[in-house]
Amino acid sequence: MKDRVRLFNKHVLNPAMLLLAGRKHWYASALEHVGRKSGRTYTTPVVAGRVPGGFVVPLPYGTEVDWLRNVLAAGTATLRSGGVTYVVTEPRIIDAAEAFTQVSPAYAQAWCRFGIARYLRVTAGDGRGE
Repeated sequence: MKDRVRLFNKHVLNPAMLLLAGRKHWYASALEHVGRKSGRTYTTPVVAGRVPGGFVVPLPYGTEVDWLRNVLAAGTATLRSGGVTYVVTEPRIIDAAEAFTQVSPAYAQAWCRFGIARYLRVTAGDGRGE
């Protein structure tokens, strides 16, 4: 079932989400990354919680998704969140316990309800407005 939802999101929901992802006052961010095999640039909508020094991104489909593999292989990506663009670096996978100590209580509570076990933690600077 999880694979069906993931495929639906990849081919139907994600293209629609990208129309708003990363904009000011919208909950979803846009993560731009380079394919580790193709070298092509891709943009994936994600939920990214701002934390001191960076962001935490939930991984509801686990750690074997292509966009995550791309970010980990490159060691960098670009994240548009709230109308601001950030270069993100130092990607690492963390567990829920570590993530929940960094994000807001609202994010922690929501993500806990979904039973998400792994998260991506990235470092980001101040960003630049667009």
